Amino acid sequence: MASPGARSCSLSGLLPAQTSLEYALLDALTQQEKDSLVYQYLQKVDGWEQDLSVPEIPEGLEWLNTEGPISVYKDLCGKVVVLDFFTYCCINCIHLLPDLHTLEHTYSDKDGLLVVGVHSAKFPNEKSLDNIKSAVLRYNITHPVVNDADASLWQELEVSCWPTVVILGPRGNMLFSLIGEGHKDKLFLYTSIALKYYKERGQIRDKKIGIKLYKDSLPPSPLLFPGKVTVDPVTDRLVIADTGHHRILVVWKNGQIQYSIGGPNPGRKDGSFSESTFNSPQGVAMMNNTIYVADTENHLIRKIDLEAEIVSTVAGIGIQGTDKEGGARGEQQPISSPWDVVFGTSASEVQRSDILWIAMAGTHQIWALLLDYGKLPKKNELRKGTCLRFAGSGNEENRNNAYPHKAGFAQPSGLSLASEEPWNCLFVADSESSTVRTVSLKDGAVKHLVGGERDPMNLFAFGDTDGVGINAKLQHPLGVTWDKKRNLLYVADSYNHKIKVVDPKTKHCLTLAGTGDASNVIHSSFRESTFNEPGGLCIGENGQLLYVADTNNHQIKVMDLETETISVLPVIRSENAVVDGPFLRDKQKILPRLPKSAPNVSLCPVTASPGQTLQFKLRLDLPSGTKLTEGVPSCWFLTTEGNEWLSQGQISSGEIESIFNQPTISLQIPAHCLSPEAIISVSVFLYYCSADSSACMMKGILFSQPLQIIDTQQGCTAAVELRYAF
Repeated sequence: MASPGARSCSLSGLLPAQTSLEYALLDALTQQEKDSLVYQYLQKVDGWEQDLSVPEIPEGLEWLNTEGPISVYKDLCGKVVVLDFFTYCCINCIHLLPDLHTLEHTYSDKDGLLVVGVHSAKFPNEKSLDNIKSAVLRYNITHPVVNDADASLWQELEVSCWPTVVILGPRGNMLFSLIGEGHKDKLFLYTSIALKYYKERGQIRDKKIGIKLYKDSLPPSPLLFPGKVTVDPVTDRLVIADTGHHRILVVWKNGQIQYSIGGPNPGRKDGSFSESTFNSPQGVAMMNNTIYVADTENHLIRKIDLEAEIVSTVAGIGIQGTDKEGGARGEQQPISSPWDVVFGTSASEVQRSDILWIAMAGTHQIWALLLDYGKLPKKNELRKGTCLRFAGSGNEENRNNAYPHKAGFAQPSGLSLASEEPWNCLFVADSESSTVRTVSLKDGAVKHLVGGERDPMNLFAFGDTDGVGINAKLQHPLGVTWDKKRNLLYVADSYNHKIKVVDPKTKHCLTLAGTGDASNVIHSSFRESTFNEPGGLCIGENGQLLYVADTNNHQIKVMDLETETISVLPVIRSENAVVDGPFLRDKQKILPRLPKSAPNVSLCPVTASPGQTLQFKLRLDLPSGTKLTEGVPSCWFLTTEGNEWLSQGQISSGEIESIFNQPTISLQIPAHCLSPEAIISVSVFLYYCSADSSACMMKGILFSQPLQIIDTQQGCTAAVELRYAF
């Protein structure tokens, strides 16, 4: 619903006037001239007989980071509003977010500015509010976001590109639009002059918008949106990009942390482990006690020396680059959103891992960083430290070509190397084209493997279909890993919430694990277990284990390819771990003290195996004529004193809302156990009253469950009844 006397129309109504303004700005020499031109433009637009009025945001849409739905013509009157039309997979939308963060730090709600994200999904998976919640957390979005799942506002305004920014005046009147990324100067210029213009006319109101950040409602977890994982081939240690905590973890295969480097807040600093920082790191590669990191939102490649305990920068200058050729020394070469890294061997006579291949998502290319003197296919000898483009024109396309510089990628996000014959190629998870591609290490030729379609300009050929070659369909895959033992490629089909396996010889693509539901179910069958936007994966234990960064479940899942069982890797801080930023422990509810009269029920020992889930079913009876007290939550707590590794990362407390529908408490036995025996304690606190509420009381009880862990494989779940009558 538009305001009275306004005409509701598309962004095209702004085009003639704004185009004239932008041509005039090209000739302006000083900031004062630019300010004056924008001010005059606003006088002209504000003086139109009828406003170009933005349509009202439809009722019934889901909102995040607010206390309730927001109306343009009720809540936003008196504000200059920046509408950001985005979809969370889009690298260009991600590039815009730092500009919006800076804008929000410069001008607040009190100054009359409000940023509103309008999420208009590209992929079906992105229409889910839960998935948008994860993206809001991942990218630290603190302004209101509306889920326009059917793109109704997008269509009414005839928006055609992600991202698109629309700046509104205090009457909901459209003033400016900016299409694509890279317009920070214009964004600040237009916004600042609009605030000045309308303040002078008394139209800016100090009306507070109710902000309620979604991130404030979540408990901390050992991992937060882990993006990638890799294995040290010598020691079997895991390196985890704990992306949401802005840190790199080196953990032993039982989950104990050896090193925690960076975090918990973003930053860009080299130096010792005690001072270095990262910003949303993704890809990691490890060799000879050295880790290379794709420090994505810093637009850097970082090097971690575990022996010297030093972090340094080896490529990038710390700001987003636009160069699509490269060729400078790494520390002088601007790069853009590196998303994954993998070691490779150059064409030099000495066979050694002297190349770091980079999935450069921001420029839609594959780059190389020379770790020593070496050669790329069809190139002369290159100096150590050179960083340059290897494949991809820089155009966002699904274009295969025998000439690597004429090929086109669309946000390449995952890399894996198969150096042996007959493959001798890089496998690339090309997320926005929903394909897996290959890049020959002999001549750089880029070829199709699975997914997508033949039209190189169609980036909407996605789905969830097992099949061969182009008949197989993926949805925004983010990770790949090569299994040289079986000659198979595993794919993190992220937006289908599945792990798929590809035979590159036949181009056959099949679902290996996952149901397609975005959830967190551990089942004895690969096909019945579930994931939530898995982002990375790697092979370990001589091909037996497949480690999966299950990003939105904040876990590393361990898939045993021989027994076909799945477990969760516990992430535990050991006493001698070298830790940089503060280790984020679970902020669990404090366990109350049980009354002295509380019975202690010792249960018969149970046996369980790694990966198995124990289900404790509460069966408690209240005295006759009583009921649970309203407003005072009865609750349970699960503890494993002396064996905290057993409950790490699992739900350890909860409420009992009804005596007729009591909860089942689940505990999954980790894949790697530190002790064959443990005691599991379940404490229960019941608050109940007489039927007429004339008398209220609290009763407590402690159940002690001895546990014996054996290697023999058992069923996927084991039920234990916790029964007691008060």
